[in-house]
Amino acid sequence: MRSFFLAIEGVIGVGKTTLARLLQPRFGAEVLLEAFEHNPFLSDFYADRARYAFQTQIFFLLSRYSQHQEIPALLARAPLITDYTFAKDSLFAQLNLSGEEWEVYKQLYAILADRVPLPDLVIYLRADTELLMLRIAMRDRAYERDMDRNYIEALRQAYEQYFSTYTQTPLLIIDTNDLDYVHDPGALAFIEGQVRTALGLGVHQRPLPQMEFMTPPARPASSPAGRSGTGLVADFLAANAAMGRFGGLLAEYAGPGKHDRELSEALREAMQRLRWLAARLGVES
Repeated sequence: MRSFFLAIEGVIGVGKTTLARLLQPRFGAEVLLEAFEHNPFLSDFYADRARYAFQTQIFFLLSRYSQHQEIPALLARAPLITDYTFAKDSLFAQLNLSGEEWEVYKQLYAILADRVPLPDLVIYLRADTELLMLRIAMRDRAYERDMDRNYIEALRQAYEQYFSTYTQTPLLIIDTNDLDYVHDPGALAFIEGQVRTALGLGVHQRPLPQMEFMTPPARPASSPAGRSGTGLVADFLAANAAMGRFGGLLAEYAGPGKHDRELSEALREAMQRLRWLAARLGVES
């Protein structure tokens, strides 16, 4: 698989780090996670945002810049997934700083932003404020226990405005309000398929090896029974992911050789899931 740089963005509590970790093995990627817990001002900031905003923001800016200097070396080894973008720093700064502090920050940010690599793809994870507050409460970090709902709502609106006009890199927007990629393998498979498509990992024109096609299969073990909307969507997501995995292998195919069996099995799974979905919908295959 060719190397790529994927960054995941979204408001506090939306699930960026979790998704980065879940996608890591599916792409054989390195993961670079934001070291937010190393900021010595963070707890004080959440207790008194006005007083500690500048110290907190400058520490984050320099920390994020330092981490981004590691990216070229990491990409030389494998694809890379991060759970933030460098640009997020300015989003938070606009909410937290004003006056001379904001002017000083802007000058420093402008200098550093020109020196960081841009992702090949940014995923923006969306969620409603109530769901974000619930997720923040469930993970129960000490410094987030008194998180201000109005602050999270302001952040959500800032992200929405920012990505409504975003053009720096390719962008994939995913609404997570009804997409539980932690507990639903089909939801995670759907995201994987979307990422592969956006990165062009499933498109290739080399000839196929000799394949054995199956007759209409028995129901895949991971597919839910019944013909409910939820079950059909889950089956579609699983089929989409199977096609994505096959596409990724096909993009690397260089003719008959040792990878034929893996490619054949991937195609077999994709065909199985598509046939099962067609059968559930009453479509003749």
